[in-house]
Amino acid sequence: MQLLRLAWALTAAAVCFVLLLLLHNQVLREGQLAAGTCEIVTLDRDSSQPRRTIARQTARCACRKGQIAGTTRARPACVDVRIVWSRQWCEMSPCLDDEGCDLLVNQSGWTCTQPGGRVKTTTVS
Repeated sequence: MQLLRLAWALTAAAVCFVLLLLLHNQVLREGQLAAGTCEIVTLDRDSSQPRRTIARQTARCACRKGQIAGTTRARPACVDVRIVWSRQWCEMSPCLDDEGCDLLVNQSGWTCTQPGGRVKTTTVS
């Protein structure tokens, strides 16, 4: 008899767990981001000037405590808030793997230099 009660209790707990999982997935599908993730909301490109493209993007992030929206490997990401406060942008690895990162002189952003010499400059507003 006790074995049957235990089986029913475990079955009820399993059903509750599955229902909670389904509810959690439904909430995430309805526009909420999972903790520690980002998504690009808008991306604008201006190529009106020769040999120069200005790109602006807006990202939406759901960062954990102690993190803030930043850039990692040329994608929006949650990074340690200490990096932003100290303005040591290259510590968040903002460039692609084959690019070199350098701080701008006034620490208002960084440059990513590709092996061929092409330079991408990012400034923080």
